Amino acid sequence: MRPTFGNENGGTFILIEPGETGDIIVKEPFFIGARPVTQVEWSVVMGDNPSKFQDGWSAGLRPVERVSWLDTQEFISRLNERESEPRLGLSGVWRLPTAEEWEFACRAGTTSRWYHSDRDADLDEVAWHGGNSGATTREVGQKKSNDWGLFDCHGNVAEWTSTEVGIKRITKGGSWLMESESTTSSYRGISSVDKRSDGIGLRLVWSPI
Repeated sequence: MRPTFGNENGGTFILIEPGETGDIIVKEPFFIGARPVTQVEWSVVMGDNPSKFQDGWSAGLRPVERVSWLDTQEFISRLNERESEPRLGLSGVWRLPTAEEWEFACRAGTTSRWYHSDRDADLDEVAWHGGNSGATTREVGQKKSNDWGLFDCHGNVAEWTSTEVGIKRITKGGSWLMESESTTSSYRGISSVDKRSDGIGLRLVWSPI
């Protein structure tokens, strides 16, 4: 069982230890959200909900979307002001994962196309994607997790990372509107820092310092 902690907004964060999976090498430990940031979590910190998919009693448990990379930086800045207490006896900071950290955590030691399989026919087990989402995001945590306890790494919403490509940033995981190849562990999207899309959200990392 990996060490975890919860925050006041209902998130669970799982320890990812240094290691190597294929070409991905992680040298420092970090904690990553078991699920993407939800609309409720965003609203508590920011005081608003920019998401497109807000209909229904359970919409607050869907991932937040229509947030730019710049918006995520403001969210994280406010979160660091609100939640500065130690976790598990450690001091740390909230941030976005790098693309390598995200993929390492998603894979959970696997080298297959998705964290559970190489077969397109198995994708429904772990992902909301263009073939099964019903053209909308879905509540987080409904599909099968990876071996380290992470949900929704594939599909639902693509997730911003801190990794730069020129003045743009890499997104990982693909979304509810994408076909299978765009939801694999290795797939990288590239978006402008000011882009807001109903297919892009975020997953938090907490780094010990």
